Amino acid sequence: MDDEQDAELRNPFPSPPSHYTNYTTHNLNLLKLLQERADLQDADANVNQQEVLADQTDVPDWPLTQLEKPRVDWILEEGHYNVYGDTWFLKETIPSLAEMGGNQLYPADINLDRRPALLSILRSMLVTYSSLLGALLAPPPNPSPEVPPEWQRQVEWITVLAQNIMASANDLRPVQARANLEIMMKRQLEVRKEETRAIHEKCDNLETKLAELQRTVRQSHTSMPQTESKAMDVVESSRIPSIPFAAIPVEDVLRWAEET
Repeated sequence: MDDEQDAELRNPFPSPPSHYTNYTTHNLNLLKLLQERADLQDADANVNQQEVLADQTDVPDWPLTQLEKPRVDWILEEGHYNVYGDTWFLKETIPSLAEMGGNQLYPADINLDRRPALLSILRSMLVTYSSLLGALLAPPPNPSPEVPPEWQRQVEWITVLAQNIMASANDLRPVQARANLEIMMKRQLEVRKEETRAIHEKCDNLETKLAELQRTVRQSHTSMPQTESKAMDVVESSRIPSIPFAAIPVEDVLRWAEET
Protein backbone atom coordinates (compact mmCIF):
# COMPACT_ATOMS: atom_id res chain seq x y z
CA MET A 1 0.00 0.00 0.00
CA ASP A 2 2.83 2.38 0.87
CA ASP A 3 4.58 1.60 -2.41
CA GLU A 4 1.42 2.41 -4.36
CA GLN A 5 1.02 5.68 -2.46
CA ASP A 6 4.64 6.67 -3.12
CA ALA A 7 4.25 5.82 -6.80
CA GLU A 8 1.08 7.91 -6.95
CA LEU A 9 2.84 10.88 -5.33
CA ARG A 10 5.63 10.70 -7.93
CA ASN A 11 3.13 10.57 -10.76
CA PRO A 12 3.31 13.74 -12.94
CA PHE A 13 -0.51 13.82 -12.89
CA PRO A 14 -1.46 12.34 -9.49
CA SER A 15 -5.01 11.46 -8.60
CA PRO A 16 -6.81 13.37 -5.83
CA PRO A 17 -6.00 12.21 -2.29
CA SER A 18 -7.98 9.18 -1.21
CA HIS A 19 -9.56 11.04 1.73
CA TYR A 20 -11.27 13.62 -0.48
CA THR A 21 -14.45 11.51 -0.20
CA ASN A 22 -14.59 12.34 3.53
CA TYR A 23 -15.47 15.97 2.80
CA THR A 24 -19.22 15.44 2.73
CA THR A 25 -21.83 17.86 4.00
CA HIS A 26 -22.76 15.49 6.82
CA ASN A 27 -19.16 15.13 8.04
CA LEU A 28 -18.56 18.89 7.84
CA ASN A 29 -21.68 19.50 9.92
CA LEU A 30 -20.44 16.95 12.44
CA LEU A 31 -17.09 18.75 12.64
CA LYS A 32 -18.81 22.07 13.25
CA LEU A 33 -21.00 20.54 15.93
CA LEU A 34 -17.99 18.90 17.56
CA GLN A 35 -16.14 22.22 17.73
CA GLU A 36 -19.17 23.96 19.21
CA ARG A 37 -19.75 21.34 21.87
CA ALA A 38 -16.11 20.99 22.79
CA ASP A 39 -15.74 24.79 22.75
CA LEU A 40 -12.54 24.46 20.69
CA GLN A 41 -11.27 26.59 17.88
CA ASP A 42 -8.70 24.11 16.62
CA ALA A 43 -8.08 20.41 16.79
CA ASP A 44 -7.66 18.60 20.09
CA ALA A 45 -6.74 14.93 19.97
CA ASN A 46 -7.93 14.33 23.56
CA VAL A 47 -11.57 14.95 22.69
CA ASN A 48 -13.55 11.76 22.22
CA GLN A 49 -15.82 12.55 19.32
CA GLN A 50 -17.87 9.38 19.83
CA GLU A 51 -18.92 10.59 23.29
CA VAL A 52 -19.46 14.21 22.29
CA LEU A 53 -21.52 13.21 19.25
CA ALA A 54 -23.30 10.28 20.83
CA ASP A 55 -26.70 11.65 19.78
CA GLN A 56 -25.67 11.89 16.12
CA THR A 57 -25.80 9.22 13.46
CA ASP A 58 -23.10 8.03 11.09
CA VAL A 59 -20.23 9.34 13.18
CA PRO A 60 -17.03 8.17 11.41
CA ASP A 61 -14.31 6.19 13.15
CA TRP A 62 -11.50 8.43 11.87
CA PRO A 63 -10.94 11.85 13.55
CA LEU A 64 -13.15 14.60 12.23
CA THR A 65 -10.35 17.08 12.92
CA GLN A 66 -8.72 15.88 9.70
CA LEU A 67 -11.34 17.90 7.81
CA GLU A 68 -10.16 21.21 9.23
CA LYS A 69 -8.58 23.73 6.90
CA PRO A 70 -4.78 24.06 6.92
CA ARG A 71 -3.42 26.55 9.41
CA VAL A 72 -2.02 29.41 7.37
CA ASP A 73 -0.20 30.80 10.39
CA TRP A 74 1.66 27.51 10.78
CA ILE A 75 2.65 27.60 7.11
CA LEU A 76 3.90 31.17 7.47
CA GLU A 77 5.82 30.23 10.59
CA GLU A 78 7.47 27.18 9.07
CA GLY A 79 8.00 28.84 5.68
CA HIS A 80 7.01 25.82 3.61
CA TYR A 81 4.15 23.39 2.94
CA ASN A 82 3.78 19.92 1.44
CA VAL A 83 1.70 19.10 -1.63
CA TYR A 84 1.62 15.63 -3.22
CA GLY A 85 4.74 14.62 -1.32
CA ASP A 86 6.82 17.63 -2.42
CA THR A 87 7.94 20.47 -0.18
CA TRP A 88 7.23 23.99 -1.49
CA PHE A 89 8.79 27.06 0.08
CA LEU A 90 6.87 30.31 0.41
CA LYS A 91 9.92 32.25 -0.75
CA GLU A 92 11.60 30.74 -3.78
CA THR A 93 15.29 30.33 -2.95
CA ILE A 94 18.05 28.13 -4.28
CA PRO A 95 19.10 25.82 -1.43
CA SER A 96 22.83 25.58 -0.84
CA LEU A 97 24.76 22.36 -1.06
CA ALA A 98 25.09 22.25 2.73
CA GLU A 99 21.31 22.65 3.15
CA MET A 100 20.77 19.70 0.83
CA GLY A 101 23.10 17.56 2.93
CA GLY A 102 26.20 17.78 0.76
CA ASN A 103 29.83 18.52 1.61
CA GLN A 104 30.21 22.19 0.69
CA LEU A 105 33.82 23.24 0.06
CA TYR A 106 33.28 26.89 -0.91
CA PRO A 107 32.05 29.82 1.26
CA ALA A 108 28.29 30.02 1.64
CA ASP A 109 28.22 33.83 1.66
CA ILE A 110 27.60 35.02 -1.89
CA ASN A 111 29.26 38.35 -1.12
CA LEU A 112 32.63 36.65 -0.61
CA ASP A 113 34.98 35.92 -3.48
CA ARG A 114 34.62 32.26 -4.36
CA ARG A 115 37.25 32.13 -7.08
CA PRO A 116 40.12 30.92 -4.85
CA ALA A 117 37.95 28.10 -3.48
CA LEU A 118 36.72 27.11 -6.94
CA LEU A 119 40.29 27.10 -8.30
CA SER A 120 41.31 24.81 -5.44
CA ILE A 121 38.36 22.52 -6.22
CA LEU A 122 39.37 22.41 -9.87
CA ARG A 123 42.99 21.57 -9.03
CA SER A 124 41.82 18.89 -6.61
CA MET A 125 39.63 17.39 -9.33
CA LEU A 126 42.57 17.23 -11.76
CA VAL A 127 44.81 15.63 -9.14
CA THR A 128 42.08 13.19 -8.11
CA TYR A 129 41.45 12.25 -11.73
CA SER A 130 45.16 11.53 -12.17
CA SER A 131 45.14 9.44 -8.99
CA LEU A 132 42.09 7.57 -10.28
CA LEU A 133 43.92 6.68 -13.49
CA GLY A 134 46.89 5.46 -11.44
CA ALA A 135 44.60 3.35 -9.24
CA LEU A 136 42.94 1.80 -12.29
CA LEU A 137 46.32 0.96 -13.89
CA ALA A 138 47.79 -0.49 -10.69
CA PRO A 139 47.54 -4.22 -9.98
CA PRO A 140 44.36 -5.11 -8.11
CA PRO A 141 44.95 -5.25 -4.34
CA ASN A 142 43.78 -7.98 -2.06
CA PRO A 143 40.03 -7.55 -1.45
CA SER A 144 39.22 -6.30 2.03
CA PRO A 145 35.69 -5.76 3.35
CA GLU A 146 36.86 -3.04 5.71
CA VAL A 147 38.98 -0.90 3.38
CA PRO A 148 37.36 0.17 0.12
CA PRO A 149 39.50 0.07 -3.01
CA GLU A 150 41.51 3.12 -3.98
CA TRP A 151 39.54 3.81 -7.16
CA GLN A 152 36.29 3.88 -5.20
CA ARG A 153 37.62 6.53 -2.81
CA GLN A 154 38.82 8.61 -5.75
CA VAL A 155 35.44 8.34 -7.50
CA GLU A 156 33.62 9.42 -4.33
CA TRP A 157 35.90 12.43 -3.96
CA ILE A 158 35.43 13.38 -7.62
CA THR A 159 31.67 13.19 -7.04
CA VAL A 160 31.96 15.59 -4.09
CA LEU A 161 34.09 18.01 -6.11
CA ALA A 162 31.69 17.89 -9.08
CA GLN A 163 28.74 18.56 -6.76
CA ASN A 164 30.51 21.66 -5.42
CA ILE A 165 31.21 22.98 -8.93
CA MET A 166 27.60 22.41 -10.02
CA ALA A 167 26.20 23.96 -6.83
CA SER A 168 28.41 27.04 -7.15
CA ALA A 169 27.33 27.41 -10.78
CA ASN A 170 23.67 27.19 -9.74
CA ASP A 171 24.24 29.94 -7.19
CA LEU A 172 25.29 32.18 -10.08
CA ARG A 173 22.04 31.61 -12.00
CA PRO A 174 20.43 34.86 -10.77
CA VAL A 175 23.55 36.84 -11.73
CA GLN A 176 23.60 35.16 -15.13
CA ALA A 177 19.89 35.87 -15.60
CA ARG A 178 20.37 39.56 -14.80
CA ALA A 179 23.33 39.77 -17.20
CA ASN A 180 21.37 38.06 -19.98
CA LEU A 181 18.41 40.36 -19.36
CA GLU A 182 20.68 43.40 -19.53
CA ILE A 183 22.20 42.21 -22.82
CA MET A 184 18.76 41.50 -24.26
CA MET A 185 17.44 44.94 -23.28
CA LYS A 186 20.51 46.64 -24.77
CA ARG A 187 20.03 44.71 -28.00
CA GLN A 188 16.35 45.69 -28.14
CA LEU A 189 17.34 49.32 -27.60
CA GLU A 190 19.90 49.15 -30.41
CA VAL A 191 17.34 47.55 -32.75
CA ARG A 192 14.80 50.28 -31.97
CA LYS A 193 17.42 52.96 -32.58
CA GLU A 194 18.31 51.39 -35.93
CA GLU A 195 14.64 51.18 -36.91
CA THR A 196 14.09 54.81 -35.87
CA ARG A 197 17.15 55.88 -37.84
CA ALA A 198 15.87 54.02 -40.92
CA ILE A 199 12.46 55.69 -40.58
CA HIS A 200 14.07 59.15 -40.33
CA GLU A 201 16.19 58.47 -43.43
CA LYS A 202 13.10 57.35 -45.35
CA CYS A 203 11.23 60.47 -44.27
CA ASP A 204 14.16 62.66 -45.37
CA ASN A 205 14.19 60.97 -48.79
CA LEU A 206 10.46 61.48 -49.18
CA GLU A 207 10.77 65.15 -48.18
CA THR A 208 13.53 65.65 -50.77
CA LYS A 209 11.45 64.05 -53.51
CA LEU A 210 8.41 66.13 -52.58
CA ALA A 211 10.50 69.31 -52.67
CA GLU A 212 11.78 68.39 -56.17
CA LEU A 213 8.24 67.74 -57.37
CA GLN A 214 7.05 71.08 -55.98
CA ARG A 215 9.93 72.90 -57.65
CA THR A 216 9.17 71.19 -60.97
CA VAL A 217 5.50 72.15 -60.73
CA ARG A 218 6.38 75.79 -60.00
CA GLN A 219 8.74 75.95 -63.00
CA SER A 220 6.08 74.49 -65.29
CA HIS A 221 3.52 77.08 -64.11
CA THR A 222 5.90 80.00 -64.72
CA SER A 223 6.83 78.88 -68.28
CA MET A 224 3.25 78.14 -69.39
CA PRO A 225 2.07 81.79 -70.17
CA GLN A 226 5.06 82.48 -72.47
CA THR A 227 4.42 79.29 -74.40
CA GLU A 228 0.72 80.11 -74.82
CA SER A 229 1.46 83.62 -76.16
CA LYS A 230 3.92 82.28 -78.70
CA ALA A 231 1.41 79.71 -79.86
CA MET A 232 -1.27 82.39 -80.33
CA ASP A 233 1.12 84.50 -82.42
CA VAL A 234 1.84 81.55 -84.71
CA VAL A 235 -1.87 80.89 -85.19
CA GLU A 236 -2.63 84.54 -85.98
CA SER A 237 0.17 84.74 -88.53
CA SER A 238 -0.97 81.59 -90.34
CA ARG A 239 -4.49 82.86 -90.91
CA ILE A 240 -5.52 84.22 -94.47
CA PRO A 241 -6.32 87.92 -94.31
CA SER A 242 -10.00 88.55 -94.92
CA ILE A 243 -11.39 91.55 -96.82
CA PRO A 244 -14.54 93.04 -95.43
CA PHE A 245 -17.54 92.92 -97.84
CA ALA A 246 -18.33 96.54 -97.29
CA ALA A 247 -15.05 97.56 -99.01
CA ILE A 248 -16.02 95.95 -102.49
CA PRO A 249 -18.09 98.23 -104.79
CA VAL A 250 -21.35 96.90 -106.28
CA GLU A 251 -20.24 97.73 -109.87
CA ASP A 252 -17.20 95.45 -109.51
CA VAL A 253 -19.38 92.60 -108.35
CA LEU A 254 -21.78 92.98 -111.30
CA ARG A 255 -18.97 93.18 -113.82
CA TRP A 256 -17.40 90.07 -112.38
CA ALA A 257 -20.70 88.27 -112.66
CA GLU A 258 -21.14 89.23 -116.37
CA GLU A 259 -17.67 88.09 -117.25
CA THR A 260 -18.20 84.69 -115.65
